[in-house]
Amino acid sequence: MDSENNDSGVCGCCGPLRPRYKRLVDNIFPEDPKDGLSKSDMEKLTFYAVSAPEKLDRIGAYLAERLSRDVVRHRYGNVVIAMEALDQLLMACHSQSIKPFVESFLHMVAKLLESREPDLQVLGTNSFVKFANIEEDTPSYHRRYDFFVSQFSAMCHSTHEDPETRTRIRVAGIKGLQGVVRKTVNDELQAIIWEPQHMEKLIPSMLFNMQDAEDLDRAGHPSTPSGTGQDGEENPAVLAENCFRELLGRAAYGNMKNAVRPVLVHLDHHHLWDPNEFAVSCFRIIMYSIQAQHSHHVIQQVLNHLDANNKSTPRVRAGIVQVLLETVAIAAKGSVGPTVLEVFNTLLKHLRMSVDFELGESSRRNSSSSVSSARGRESDERIVQNAIIQTIGFFGGNLPDYQRAEVMMFIMGKVPVYGTPCHTLDTVKIGHQGTKRIQTMLLSSLIMVTSGFKSKSMSAALPPPFLDPLFSISLMEDSELRQLVLEILHNIIDRHDNRAKLRGIRIIPNVAALKIKREKISKQDVAFMKKHGQQLYRHVYLGCKEEDNVHKNFELLFTTLAILTIELANEEVVVDLIRLSIALQDMALNNEENMPMSIRCGIMALVAAYLNFLSQMIANPPFCQHVSKVIELRSMDAPYLLPEHIFRDKCSLPDSLDKDDRQLYFQTADMAECLAGPGYNVERLSIPYIPQVTDEDRLTRRKSFVDTISLQVDMLSSSLPDRQSELAEEITFETLKKAIDTTGLEEQEREKRRQLMEKFQKAPFEEIAAHCESKANMLHDRLAQIFELTIRPPPSPSGLVSISAGHTQHPSVPVYEMKFPDLCVY
Repeated sequence: MDSENNDSGVCGCCGPLRPRYKRLVDNIFPEDPKDGLSKSDMEKLTFYAVSAPEKLDRIGAYLAERLSRDVVRHRYGNVVIAMEALDQLLMACHSQSIKPFVESFLHMVAKLLESREPDLQVLGTNSFVKFANIEEDTPSYHRRYDFFVSQFSAMCHSTHEDPETRTRIRVAGIKGLQGVVRKTVNDELQAIIWEPQHMEKLIPSMLFNMQDAEDLDRAGHPSTPSGTGQDGEENPAVLAENCFRELLGRAAYGNMKNAVRPVLVHLDHHHLWDPNEFAVSCFRIIMYSIQAQHSHHVIQQVLNHLDANNKSTPRVRAGIVQVLLETVAIAAKGSVGPTVLEVFNTLLKHLRMSVDFELGESSRRNSSSSVSSARGRESDERIVQNAIIQTIGFFGGNLPDYQRAEVMMFIMGKVPVYGTPCHTLDTVKIGHQGTKRIQTMLLSSLIMVTSGFKSKSMSAALPPPFLDPLFSISLMEDSELRQLVLEILHNIIDRHDNRAKLRGIRIIPNVAALKIKREKISKQDVAFMKKHGQQLYRHVYLGCKEEDNVHKNFELLFTTLAILTIELANEEVVVDLIRLSIALQDMALNNEENMPMSIRCGIMALVAAYLNFLSQMIANPPFCQHVSKVIELRSMDAPYLLPEHIFRDKCSLPDSLDKDDRQLYFQTADMAECLAGPGYNVERLSIPYIPQVTDEDRLTRRKSFVDTISLQVDMLSSSLPDRQSELAEEITFETLKKAIDTTGLEEQEREKRRQLMEKFQKAPFEEIAAHCESKANMLHDRLAQIFELTIRPPPSPSGLVSISAGHTQHPSVPVYEMKFPDLCVY
């Protein structure tokens, strides 16, 4: 046995003098390779290796030597036998001595993968896969798989001329990568596999096979079969997807960035954002494969990629946003983490950028001849904007209520409203059209976010920082914006989903048949109506008299009054709503605003529909009888005062409304008599409802930012000395005569005092408080305007008159005309 220690041997040509392990290895190779591996001789070699594990490394080295020689000499039959022997030895031996043997084994596998023969590459891959499934007792400190990652990735991109051979090589490459993943991801010492240089090879290789057009649909579904079978029948796309899922499922938090970034880069390089079906399917796989607590990391990666592509084409940006929609749709019910507001902030930023691009293209279209291309770009930007709005709405609508309330406040803070601090969206530069576009889109997203929102307390759902700017938008001279505001209010106030039953403004014959769901009003909601009720009534009142109101506006106003009655009305609120209805009727009759006849008749129809609903909701038979009588008379003599007629496409309108025909109108005295009794404060009905004038009603509140700035410039120029002489009132004899004549002033003063005393004695406290608060706000705004015009920055030696962000920079003074204090002059 001493000769065994001398591998070379003095008489190497003599069989008996060769080491035993070499003789055993030689015996497994038959004379004709077609006969295959000699089983009996293989059993002897295996027994010898198990009995003498210290010889394993020498056996492996010798087998590697023979295999290398056979590969060079193209003796592929012997190569197959050698690999089969290696596989059996590998499966049979599980001792510490197997480590050196594995090195020889991997060296032989590498030799096969380096060859250009597809059969040898597949053979080496199959052996590596068997090795990857073996669980080693102890970790390997020095083994690296860099070569195998590169080689298997190259096989995944095979471009062999023969389709079947190409498929075999790609399948082998995917299996090899899967073996590398299984062998390394659970080994802490092999964490290097997660480094970017390896992930940038692994991930694109899988995606390259997944994006095969024939298997794209199958690759996008989690229920796709595994596709096992013969090598030629296996599907590379399915295998690649399974490997992709397995890799992502094993990714830890610290490895998510390196795992997701190659996906984004691959989609960029292969232009897969437009169309984005494959990108969507990829991220759907990612979101369902990773651990739930890592979802927000993927969302953050997509947001960063969206920022990086802010100058890309609109369709690319729209594709990324739609992918973001898919990710947040899956993650919204799980753990989104700290990226909730970051998602909305990024999306709103890109929404503003898209509006800028669209307006820029529109202006260039007007000044250039390429109309078709500019219109195409503009329509593409609309696709981006719609995708952003859908993402905002869907994400917000799937959040828990406590997070949704924060998101509602966050979005409302981004809506450009005059008089509110909104510095993130500089609406001066985009003008009235851009401002309206952003307002419309943000309010549309708020409708989606508030859909299904249920709050136990109205004060929590509609805090002043949210309610005030929302009502300010409801005063805009744009019917579409007012419709969006009312729909948002419906989503928040209607907590029992009664809107569908109230759809359409009409005279409801039997309200009880609608089966309205309601609960007793809570103390918190009573306090909310005491504080904000007058504000709600006021905006309904002002919203009714807008001249651009259409059928939908009146429908939404009717629904608003009905929902207020169902959700927030106690006896005191019912009285206030009746006062509001009578005030609307008087406004339409008196027509001090010179409203069109269609609007006046629409208001009368709204009042009739609402009082019919209210009378049946409070179940007061005399009140119902009075309302039904008026409606019946209208249907015979004045059908244009009922909703079923006035809102038809072709409805004949009267030349005027007859105030003297009292039977056609609801009378305060009759309704007060009907409500007389316990519960209702009938005396308040005699006090006419008058909305308090606040700073919101100024013309500047209702115009765009550009109009507001131009108005400020006019005010400034009118205050300059050289304009005072032009604006001074001309003093004439008639003017002096009017100033001296005081006839009737004392009587007017006494009447005014009497009305004021009566108002403070009988009016509800909420109206008095709102009146005083509005006066204080107006005084504060007037003082702010005065300070804006009088307190100016010190003169500068250079510059011109300019306007930026609503502030006026005044003309500069030359240095030689500036007056300096004496201490500064020497």
